[in-house]
Amino acid sequence: MKEITIENLNKIEEEYISDKSCAIARHALTNTGIDVAAQSKDTVGGMDFNFDINIKTMAVNNQKASGRCWIFAACNVMREMIGKKIGVGTFKLSQSYIAFYDKLEKLNYTLNALIDTLDRDYDDRTVQFLVQSGVGDGGQWDMLVNVVKKYGICPKNAFVETFTSNNTRILNSLLNAELRRFASEARLVNAKNGMDAVEELKDSYMKRFYKALISCYGVPPKTFDLKYTDDKGNFQIVRGFTPKSFFDKYIGKEIDNYVSCINAPTKSKPFGKSYTVKYLGNVEGGKLVKHLNIPMERLKELVISQLKDGEIVWFGSDVASYGDRIRGVWNDQEFDFKSLLDLDIKMDKGESLDFRSSAMNHAMCITGVAFDEKGVPTKWKIENSWGNDRGKQGYFMMSASWFDQYTYQAVVNKKYLTKEELAAYESEPVVLQPWDPMGSLAD
Repeated sequence: MKEITIENLNKIEEEYISDKSCAIARHALTNTGIDVAAQSKDTVGGMDFNFDINIKTMAVNNQKASGRCWIFAACNVMREMIGKKIGVGTFKLSQSYIAFYDKLEKLNYTLNALIDTLDRDYDDRTVQFLVQSGVGDGGQWDMLVNVVKKYGICPKNAFVETFTSNNTRILNSLLNAELRRFASEARLVNAKNGMDAVEELKDSYMKRFYKALISCYGVPPKTFDLKYTDDKGNFQIVRGFTPKSFFDKYIGKEIDNYVSCINAPTKSKPFGKSYTVKYLGNVEGGKLVKHLNIPMERLKELVISQLKDGEIVWFGSDVASYGDRIRGVWNDQEFDFKSLLDLDIKMDKGESLDFRSSAMNHAMCITGVAFDEKGVPTKWKIENSWGNDRGKQGYFMMSASWFDQYTYQAVVNKKYLTKEELAAYESEPVVLQPWDPMGSLAD
């Protein structure tokens, strides 16, 4: 029966009214939210902030109303590296500086992609993907690497936040409206005057984009002085840095040691191979966004190896489900939607990727892990970028089962890979379609 009938609705309603558990659910949901009513305290035991490995890190940041989590998480990794080298327990990098150049490069990258697809119909799936996705705040680890290797980094006081850098919705909307106008205008210009005219049109757009970004973010610094007080109480000043020379001195080639490993257990992505995604990137001519797909047990082994060496881990996961954002806990065993609403939303991890039920959407840093008596991880400590008024001073935790199901990516030093894994990562990657879920961005 394809259509809904009144008779069938009446039958279902009678069944519902006769079930007292439905009345309990209805009474609860008229007074509170679904996630609160579904939350169970039966499985919260052990979900406290005690960890076998617990790396001391600097204070949590706040990305505010922007999708820059991947930049914040990467800055957390880099500031720990810098802090050890200059001998400080606290240090702040400018996330806004990286975001400025990321957005500029993304605009150029997307314009080039739109030019690359001028010979396709406007309703071609790739064209529609490009114009619908547009340019946002989100990103991937390799995109971060591309920006900082080209433009460098700087302390936060050298390029401070603005209202727009913290609240990017309107700017993103305006930039994407312009990108779509270019997609339409470029086709008309190409048909009338050819590709040289299209390139001139692109240059005019980029000029306006650059000016708009400066108006919203400020003029990026050309030089700055590094000032800090070290752990011994001595004031230090190093003059005459450029963002690039600062990056080269304190990070430099070290950043090339880190590779992205993913866990995508789908039939289309066999383990032990490297993957990239078409039209996923920011810096034209930069390195590919590249992932090595491995089993979850191996991913956890790599993460734990890096934690044991005292180094935090940039990672990406899906934080949209099973989370208590006040307590700072992600635990899929803590929410019982099945008993409350008879809605069983859980899927196999591979199926959830294939059918778009889940994908990576947020990047943070792993800073700790707890084990059971057999050495199996039971929970993970997370440095988030949502301010210090959630969780424990901004730090969150994830249960072992949640981590296995909803963590998709971790960036680790390649020294932990086997020769076979490193060879697989460095091999020619399989190119996935632009809309593949492993092309999703953390924001």
